[in-house]
Amino acid sequence: MNLSLKRSSATVFLSLVALLALTITPLTSAPLASAPLARRCNCVTATIPVGSEPHGVAVDVATNMVYVANFFSNTLSVISGSNNTVVATIPVGSFPYGVDVNPATNTIYVTDSGSGTVSVISGSNDSVTATIQVGTSPIGVGVNPVTNMVYVAAGAVQVISGATNKIVDTILLGAGANFIGVDSITNTIYVTNALNAVSVISGATDIVTATIPVGIAPAFIGINSKTNTIYVTNFQSNTVSVISGQTNSVVATIPVGSSPFGVDVDSKTNQVYVANEDSGNVSVISGRTNTVAATIPVGSSPIGVAVNLGTGMVYVANDFSNTVSVISAAKITGRQPSGS
Repeated sequence: MNLSLKRSSATVFLSLVALLALTITPLTSAPLASAPLARRCNCVTATIPVGSEPHGVAVDVATNMVYVANFFSNTLSVISGSNNTVVATIPVGSFPYGVDVNPATNTIYVTDSGSGTVSVISGSNDSVTATIQVGTSPIGVGVNPVTNMVYVAAGAVQVISGATNKIVDTILLGAGANFIGVDSITNTIYVTNALNAVSVISGATDIVTATIPVGIAPAFIGINSKTNTIYVTNFQSNTVSVISGQTNSVVATIPVGSSPFGVDVDSKTNQVYVANEDSGNVSVISGRTNTVAATIPVGSSPIGVAVNLGTGMVYVANDFSNTVSVISAAKITGRQPSGS
C-alpha cells in the first residue's frame, strides 16, 4: 500500500460480526436547507448521517440499496435509496474500507482492513454469511457479476469465487495493490499500485497484460463500460487520468480539486463524479470533452463515490462529517469552463 496516500489525520492510511444484522431506528435524512428539492440538478438533495468516518460506498441497482463502510465504527450502513434512510447497521470486521456489490446474487463484499478479511453479506437479510481471510490490510474490492468472481487488493490481488467464497488465485503485482475496478463487459480488472501505475489484468487468465503509468498516488478507479474508458484519481497530482481500455494508454489528464480520491461513472450521461477530499466537493467531468463541467459542494473530507444507474442518484461518503451526501445527477450539455 502506498503510504504517501494521505488519509484522515486521525488514521494512518492502511496498505485502503454478528450473524444477525442490528436493525436500528431509521435516521431521517432531511434535505439540506440550502438545496432545492429537485431531481436531475447536479446538486445535493439530502444528507444522511451514518457511522464514524465512512469510506467506501457501493450501490445495488437491482434493489436500490446503498452500502457504506464506516471505518471507525466497524459497521456497514444500509441505506434505502427510495427514502434516504439508514434501515440497518451490520457489524463487520475491524476498519472496513472498500465495498462492492454483486447485483446478480444480492451479495455485498466489504474489506476489513484491520482484520485482514473480507466480510460477505447477504443483501436479502442484512447478515454476514462468511468471513474470508485474504491477507494484510485489504483495501480495494471489485466484483464481476457476470463471472461471479471477486477481486481484493491485499498486498497482492486475491481472486475469490463468489460461488464458494474461496480464494482461487493470487496475482502478484510486484508493487502492491491499492484499489480495484472491474469491467464486466471486457472481463478486465484494473488495479492501482504503489508505483504510480495501473495494472491491467485479464479476468480470463488472471495474468497482468499491461502496466499503465498514471499520476502520483493513484487511488480509486471508475469505469465506463459503454465507452471502454477508465478513470483514475491521482491523489497527490490533483488530477484524473483517463485511460482507453482499447489501447491501454492515458488519453487525457484532467485537473480537478485538491486530493481527489473516490470516483464513479454515470454511463447513461457519460459523466464522471470525483470526490476531492481536501476541497470538500465533487468534480463532475464530461466524458465527452474530458473537462470539469461542474463542481458540487458536499460534506467535509469526501472519500467514496457511487452512482446508481437506475435512479441517477450519486452517493458521496463524507469522512469527517460522518454523513453521505445524495446528489441528483443531471446531464450537462455543451462545454463549460473547468471548475464552473
